[in-house]
Amino acid sequence: MRPSLRETLLLNAVTLFSRSGYNAVSLRDIAKASGANVGSLTYHFGSKANLLREIYERHTKPMNARRLELLGEARRISNPDERLMAVLRAYVVPAFTSSTESDGGGAEFTRMRAVLSAEGNPDARKIIADAFDETSRVFIEALADCVPGAPLEGVVWRSQFLLGALYYALINPERVTRLSGGAVDGEDREAAVNQIVEASYASFRSLPAEAAAPESSIMKGKN
Repeated sequence: MRPSLRETLLLNAVTLFSRSGYNAVSLRDIAKASGANVGSLTYHFGSKANLLREIYERHTKPMNARRLELLGEARRISNPDERLMAVLRAYVVPAFTSSTESDGGGAEFTRMRAVLSAEGNPDARKIIADAFDETSRVFIEALADCVPGAPLEGVVWRSQFLLGALYYALINPERVTRLSGGAVDGEDREAAVNQIVEASYASFRSLPAEAAAPESSIMKGKN
């Protein structure tokens, strides 16, 4: 079954944005790639920003929903080490399993996310924030609960490193295969999930607890 014109416009927009970024791609470029006219784009979406917002909504909602579902299960684990591992898996697994164009992503959409994040366009930045920030804050809170006493600065930075690992593992798996001389299959998603989770677990577990103020100092402050 042939996709509708609306679907074709969305698919071609993702392809062009992933290759050239948001700033360099015009509505005319998307229309030309779709065998349509610019009027079709403005009729369906109104503007390039609205088009991008719809792309993000349809790709990220399923992934965010699955992440939060798994996070709810992880938070019920009492052992903090096991809970940390489960929270990390709740974040990582949906990025790999929600990997087709219809259920949350695909390598092309992930590549587009990486390109647009680096580009810094104000419209794109707001759309990205609207799509991910709320869920990301929930995960940061859950991760902080697993490493009590750790400084927020470290938790946030390591969360950013986790996102970077996800981006690169999804958009460039062939590099793992090439650098290992074929000994490691970069397309092995289960192995990629396990490696990212294990590395991130070690990263969060290495966070130092903030030292409490000495009792004598506290007492002095009260006198």
